[in-house]
Amino acid sequence: MSKKPEAFTNAGLPYFNPHSLRNTLVRLGETVCQTPEAFKAWSQNLGHEKVLTTFCSYGEVSTRRQQEIIECLRSPTRSAEADFEKIAKAVAQELRKSIAEV
Repeated sequence: MSKKPEAFTNAGLPYFNPHSLRNTLVRLGETVCQTPEAFKAWSQNLGHEKVLTTFCSYGEVSTRRQQEIIECLRSPTRSAEADFEKIAKAVAQELRKSIAEV
């Protein structure tokens, strides 16, 4: 047995994968970050150089939440459209950086 599970057992705690904490932090960031810039800062705080790492590797959207989001998209508000444009621009910028680094 490795030392990590022993540490949990010795502390009287059940073992959990360390990435489960990161997943939780990404989900929280998805909720509290209101702009692409805020999410980029959140991503950097998690130690990710690229926000796409955070988007692609963590924080899977639950089926229930996915349904809620899609339902809200039926009648987008003007601010939601503006947010979409900001997110699209931020993702495009990150993709350009990634391609330039290759």
